[in-house]
Amino acid sequence: MPRIHSFHHVPFEGLGHFEEIFARNDWPVSQTHWYRGDTAPELDDFDALIVMGGPMNIDDHDSYPWLQQEKQTIKATIDAGKTVIGICLGAQLIASALGAAVKPGKHREIGWFDLHRQPGADQSPLAGLLPERFPAFHWHGDTFALPDGALLLASSEACENQIFSLGEKVLGLQCHLETTPRTATALIENCGDELDGSHYVQSAEDMLAEPKRFSDINRLAEALIKGVIAEEAFETHGHDRGSRPVRGYSLGFSMTQSGEEQTL
Repeated sequence: MPRIHSFHHVPFEGLGHFEEIFARNDWPVSQTHWYRGDTAPELDDFDALIVMGGPMNIDDHDSYPWLQQEKQTIKATIDAGKTVIGICLGAQLIASALGAAVKPGKHREIGWFDLHRQPGADQSPLAGLLPERFPAFHWHGDTFALPDGALLLASSEACENQIFSLGEKVLGLQCHLETTPRTATALIENCGDELDGSHYVQSAEDMLAEPKRFSDINRLAEALIKGVIAEEAFETHGHDRGSRPVRGYSLGFSMTQSGEEQTL
């Protein structure tokens, strides 16, 4: 049974749907809330690290001095051969910890925009999981370069580097698949000043208009988690090591090239 640890940067960005996944599978979860002054965990105390999002820049050390220690802990966790998954700011922190640049993107991207699978996905831990085209939730202005040796798995029209993997255990997502209506509402309430009406920024009303979008990305989030974290987790649920989840098992939907949704 994998032991999960998560990093948090602000009180309004929790685990989202990941929390339900971990609870349903009885995976123990511990957390570091850097903004509260928590200390870094011991590497022996967890098997997989989830690094969540936040509104700060990855180099804003004057305002958030703990960012330096966080990046060092992420690097040490990767070097120890443990699973590390980063979401939004978390993906940027992973990239930075591995020596890749993080900079302002060409566009602010907030709301629902499609991702397109890239060829690297077929050589990644998510092989067979990512549809050719699928919707995702976004809330970011910065973007990361790919770390050395990383594979690009998915891109959006506004941001090329959306999902990357490094080896079998490191995964970075600029997008959000864990977002729920509750966590999206919290982002809107706390970061609504960023809704500037630019080309890739939707209104709060549009972001919350279709609840089914959240359940769709949450199914993909679950496939992602089970595709990357701890093979023994599958065995406890009656799967052998060769039965990694496939697209139809976890998603129940796919996006065709025309953008139409179809059930798998």
